[in-house]
Amino acid sequence: MSATDASRKVLVLNGPNLGRLGKRQPEIYGTTTHAELVELCVAWGSELGLDVEVRQTNHEGVMVDWLNAAADDATPVVLNAGAWTHYSLAVYDACAQLEAALVEVHLSDPKARPEVWRHTSYVEPHAALTVAGHGVDGYRRALEFVAAG
Repeated sequence: MSATDASRKVLVLNGPNLGRLGKRQPEIYGTTTHAELVELCVAWGSELGLDVEVRQTNHEGVMVDWLNAAADDATPVVLNAGAWTHYSLAVYDACAQLEAALVEVHLSDPKARPEVWRHTSYVEPHAALTVAGHGVDGYRRALEFVAAG
């Protein structure tokens, strides 16, 4: 494989409580575990010519560091910021720096949820696309968007 055929790196970053997928409110977030989500994202990425690295953290500063590094390296990001979506100005500021594609993903559709605070996204103003309410398939859609770009 030549350098021009090499896979493009993409970070899939998951925020708080997403490590509990499959256990946490499966009626909302589904039964796929985070480990299974990682396998799916890597496989989908491979099919699309993307080198996908999936990470999850419950620590906001770690997420900000990952977003800052993605900005420095011009790496595309698929981001499910979890609850930080709705209140984190630190995540907002980190997303503002990204020059490569940013795709916001949510397993459920926050704007359709009854909690009004979920209707605001601090990620969306910086995202090229938001995919919400498609369960884990939303990650596939996000990766397809990145691959097409």
